[in-house]
Amino acid sequence: MTEQLNTGSHDLPITDELAVFMRTGWAGSRATEVSARPIAPWAAKRRAALAQRFPGERLVIPSGTLKVRSNDADYVFRPHSAYSYLTGASEPDDVLVVEPSGEAVLYLRPPAARAEGQEFYRDRRYGEFWVGPRPDLAEAAELYQIECAHIRDLDLRGPARVLRGVDASVDARVRPGDGDAELTSYLAEMRLIKDEWEVGELQKAVDSTARGFEDIVGALPRAFGHARGERYLEGVFGLRARLEGNATGYDSIVASGSHACVLHWIRNDGALNPDDLLLVDAGVETDTLYTADITRTIPMSGRFSGVQRQAYELVYEAQQAAIATLRPGARFREFHLAAMRVICDGLREWGLFKESTDALMESGLYRRYTLCSSGHMLGLDVHDCARARAEVYLDGVLEEGQVLTVEPGLYFQPDDLTLPEELRGIGIRIEDDLAITSDGARLMSSALPRHPDEIESWMSALL
Repeated sequence: MTEQLNTGSHDLPITDELAVFMRTGWAGSRATEVSARPIAPWAAKRRAALAQRFPGERLVIPSGTLKVRSNDADYVFRPHSAYSYLTGASEPDDVLVVEPSGEAVLYLRPPAARAEGQEFYRDRRYGEFWVGPRPDLAEAAELYQIECAHIRDLDLRGPARVLRGVDASVDARVRPGDGDAELTSYLAEMRLIKDEWEVGELQKAVDSTARGFEDIVGALPRAFGHARGERYLEGVFGLRARLEGNATGYDSIVASGSHACVLHWIRNDGALNPDDLLLVDAGVETDTLYTADITRTIPMSGRFSGVQRQAYELVYEAQQAAIATLRPGARFREFHLAAMRVICDGLREWGLFKESTDALMESGLYRRYTLCSSGHMLGLDVHDCARARAEVYLDGVLEEGQVLTVEPGLYFQPDDLTLPEELRGIGIRIEDDLAITSDGARLMSSALPRHPDEIESWMSALL
């Protein structure tokens, strides 16, 4: 069979002489040894739990495929979170299979033998000379503490539950079944409660993120001079994320002035005005792919103006009320409702509404100024466990070991004529990461100040 290589249209042809020369003269073994990754025993427990949930069934979880960014350039690969959770591996086109016996096999693509072909130096997608080395079968077995086999030996005949929508080639080889959706939901639901190792990884992400926010404040004087000051600060945070982790866990939001009223402002192409507020929503993703998700809104001058403080303090009090509800047994939606009651009280005190707080909560009119929910689960995905059933997540109750964000906000659009002019163009969000404990919640992001007085003191010291 002709070897199929992913080569570029402008690659130079290979002469027979060069092909022969490239197959010889290579060391026969790797120069470095590998050892089991810290995640391995935790991943084994998760696979055992998955097998116990679906006894006697075959379960297929792909890692995912490379995606084209432009022409022959791919996006940086990130495995599907369920696959990462169950293996700790991170290569494209691999497949985890949990057999009916409960035993698991990781099917992967080992590096091509240099004496047998041209992939290692010609293939732009998989060749080691282009994208770097990947583990062979023995190394992978040691790294992930799981039986490993060549992906070409994967036999997908017969019934199986498949995590669909991840690898089209896998989807096409297994007949869809009614049980696929149940597998997808359970793979999300089993991640609702974090184990000790996961909480530790999330804390690392949070701590790095806190340092990244300090970097942003320290860089403000330099950023003021740039036409795209938002992007300058985005780059400052990105440097911290790459130095201490894998990358950012999502596209950073760096929103100055009225840009903060755009909930997912990721253009980050605006200039900075010292008289405005700056909203930064960012998170470092660890090398193990766990991400933080923190938002701070700060006065770029170092001190809040009167109206800025007024708006900020209302959001702060709303967040305080939300955090106070967090405990095992509390309904997940309770913290959002607690925050919104405080927001409604404040908007009424400002004269924006005449209705009672109960009436506002019923009508939802207050949402003109605060559209989104006040938090979500956090983990391998910034919006973690999103495929979980509503009855165990959104309509469920909190449990010890869950990690979530609390992030109320106010977004006063610059063209909103229902607002007094001094409020227009102000956007504020305060977001923190919390772990549910046996008797309440632990503020994982406590290293970053939240109260306006603390923020001013913090900025003064950094500037």
